[in-house]
Amino acid sequence: MKIDILTLFPEAFTPLQTSILGRAVENGVLEINVINIRDFSLDKHKKCDDYPFGGGAGMLMTVQPLFDAIKSVKTDNSKIVFPSPIGKTFCAKKAESLSKEEHLIFVCGHYEGVDDRIFQLFEIEQISIGDFVVTGGELPTMIIIDAVARFLDGVISKESLDCESFSNGLLEYPQYTRPQEFQGLKVPEVLLSGNHQEVDKWRKQQSLLRTKNLRKDLLENK
Repeated sequence: MKIDILTLFPEAFTPLQTSILGRAVENGVLEINVINIRDFSLDKHKKCDDYPFGGGAGMLMTVQPLFDAIKSVKTDNSKIVFPSPIGKTFCAKKAESLSKEEHLIFVCGHYEGVDDRIFQLFEIEQISIGDFVVTGGELPTMIIIDAVARFLDGVISKESLDCESFSNGLLEYPQYTRPQEFQGLKVPEVLLSGNHQEVDKWRKQQSLLRTKNLRKDLLENK
């Protein structure tokens, strides 16, 4: 998969070079390009923002640099994503769907947002990571990319995907590792029994119980 990120702050994306995503890039599973929107500004000072017509607080990103930046990377098989609090809320199913795309373009808004004409000039899907507002699209973009990349072949094992939260509409069961006892707290005996059938049964029960206690809404949607 190829991912192009259009942003005013390329330095914000250093974390994508580390850990699992970094290895995915090294192994050729994922290609990530970070592009500075300022490079496309026709303003002699590379300015990319201005005051909104009609007044109001803050500044808006101007349409020209965004338009030219998108045009520079867009192809017929590109899907453009704009992280925004007005979009549909991001979820595991959406992450899996986006992982099937050949080319993703992320447009990172900033300040008070962007000139709305960009959404008339291009087909852009707006995606929210929750009912709150952050200072820019850089952090939401990294969250979405991380979640999407996990569904690509060769990034993590299929077994991990099958057993994690939301894979079957439930939250993941509790897990433990060494030592068997810490600060008086012991690992559940069933996990030490070697009886895989009983372990599976316990994990399913715990998954259901955790979902009921923490995210009852997931059970209502099943």
